[in-house]
Amino acid sequence: MAFRPEPTMSVTDYKTYQIKQPKTAHTRIASCQAAGCPNYEFGWRTVVPINSPQSDYIRNKSRRKFREVVEDGQCVFTFYPGQQCFTQHHVQDRPQFFLVKDGDHRGNPTGRQRLHSQGKYWVEDFAEHQAKLAEQIEKG
Repeated sequence: MAFRPEPTMSVTDYKTYQIKQPKTAHTRIASCQAAGCPNYEFGWRTVVPINSPQSDYIRNKSRRKFREVVEDGQCVFTFYPGQQCFTQHHVQDRPQFFLVKDGDHRGNPTGRQRLHSQGKYWVEDFAEHQAKLAEQIEKG
């Protein structure tokens, strides 16, 4: 059990900010572009043996644009930006939930809660709440 100092105020004086995400599988296979892959944006290099199944695949079946150079008995394929790399990417498929509710770990006596549609609104709510707390502390 985590250590928690005993609260100094009533449960109604607190707000709880949570970000939740389902525990079930929440990823899907995605394109380089959807995954923000740097290979897609900047291009990449792949080094393989000259007469290998990999070099044959790249030359004849990969359907990608590249420049080929032989260095030290190896094929160096330099792929141009803007195309899929060979990595299988995964991205989140289920959104996070940005929740604000009254109360603290002792409960939510009012039952009020708000689910923000985007993280930026949750952050904005949190900042406004902190500003109110700072004002109250300043007033004494």
